[in-house]
Amino acid sequence: MKTLTVGLGDRAYDIHIGTGLLDRTGALIAAGARPSKAVVLTDDNVWALYGQRLETALGELPHETLVLPHGEQTKCAKQYARCLSFCAAQNLTRSDLIIAFGGGVIGDLAGFVAATYMRGVRFVQIPTTLLAQVDSSVGGKTAIDLPEGKNLVGAFWQPSLVIADTALLQTLPAREQAGGMAEVIKYGALFDESLFALLEAHPTWETATPLLDEIVYRCCDLKRQVVEQDERDNGARMLLNFGHTFGHAIEAHGRYTKYIHGEGVALGMVLAAKVGISQNLTPIGTDDRLESLCDSFGLPMADRFTADQLTAHLQLDKKRDGKALRLILLHRIGDGFIHTLSVDEAVALTEAICDGD
Repeated sequence: MKTLTVGLGDRAYDIHIGTGLLDRTGALIAAGARPSKAVVLTDDNVWALYGQRLETALGELPHETLVLPHGEQTKCAKQYARCLSFCAAQNLTRSDLIIAFGGGVIGDLAGFVAATYMRGVRFVQIPTTLLAQVDSSVGGKTAIDLPEGKNLVGAFWQPSLVIADTALLQTLPAREQAGGMAEVIKYGALFDESLFALLEAHPTWETATPLLDEIVYRCCDLKRQVVEQDERDNGARMLLNFGHTFGHAIEAHGRYTKYIHGEGVALGMVLAAKVGISQNLTPIGTDDRLESLCDSFGLPMADRFTADQLTAHLQLDKKRDGKALRLILLHRIGDGFIHTLSVDEAVALTEAICDGD
């Protein structure tokens, strides 16, 4: 087991990474705060695979479990209210604990429940997907979606502990494995060309599998550094949205059913690279390098979009500030930056890229 500490003063917490950690959950939780009881929020897919193991691992910690439907549609106001009512029915208090046991959807939803129930209770992230282990479980961003857009209602609420059991990743469907790799590719493209090159040298799930502990650790360490520098997403943390401006628009266009998050991010990274190239800000060929690596991991690089399908959603992006939009671009692989342009300019560039592609 490897451990990273996110240094946020009295809100600092550990990220444990390794194989077999699910079976040590109770002991790892007990090593920190000792709650009186816990509520586990999970989904039907995860619970069917690993529910009994978590039950055993929690040992003598009293707990009740709410099993939710899997999928992005669960990250909604209806299920959020259901979770709050469940916590209240269990007489959960501020001295107790919420456990998020699942991928990014469950982590985001459970985190928002924890942030708002009784104005804040502790929660533990047990991420079961690659995307959640390398990205969404760390950093305290919690949210639910609205019909108008993704993650439009949320709060910053740091977990008390993250337990990333990389052995769980082997039972992921191939599509979820690929979607997680999109976020890994993002970290390499933004901050670490050597990580990007490592993926290029091991460009399939099978060849990358022996490196999963290292990959998760390196991504979490990169995110840790960013979060410590900019917890509330006012500066450097915006870089982590590389590919997400277009990616969220692609997800919304597909009504959150056609594309999973990692697929939207992968397509969005390539579109962002094309924008950078069109403005002479990004080296020619960067989009091809991104597209080739995403394609090698099975992400849907053949899909294309018209500007009309994306521009309405771009205007709801959370990085918009008045009439300005902050788009994340690349100086080169391993060196991302924030580029501010007007919403009208962003729409015009999207039209040129999509309709002229």
